[in-house]
Amino acid sequence: MRRDQESDYREYVVARYDTLRCAAYLLCRDWHLADDLVSVTLANLYRHWDRVRSARSPDAYINGMLTHAWLDELRRPWRREHKARALPEPAATATPPDDPVADRAELKTLLGGLPPRQRAVVVLRYYCDLSVADTAEILGVTEGTVKAHAARGLELLRGSDICREV
Repeated sequence: MRRDQESDYREYVVARYDTLRCAAYLLCRDWHLADDLVSVTLANLYRHWDRVRSARSPDAYINGMLTHAWLDELRRPWRREHKARALPEPAATATPPDDPVADRAELKTLLGGLPPRQRAVVVLRYYCDLSVADTAEILGVTEGTVKAHAARGLELLRGSDICREV
């Protein structure tokens, strides 16, 4: 990357870091893994900054990079290990500042009940505010598949009071 492009990259990352981190958390439901996913995404973004800057929608492109990083992480062999049911002591969970979600635990549980691709569609469509076409392009599926996943995901989420307005 050239020096003149590096300042643009830094400005972009600083402006969107918190949004990327929250999107990553909504996908994986683990702040530590979310930070890892954002780091992987930003490293890839640095390598492909020219391609991202010339994209039709850089935000959609980066959300796609983040989603693919998460789906790749799900395929890793160590993800097949099972966690212990109880921790020796309760872990403190980090929460992002100024998060408007009233009941974070319920949303986490509801998103956790969705299959990975369906969760990716819901997060990309309704948290990242991407169009059906952009979401389909990112996930490499048809627009009809995106609509179906979104409808099924919203149906489950609407069973909760915190997502009635979606």
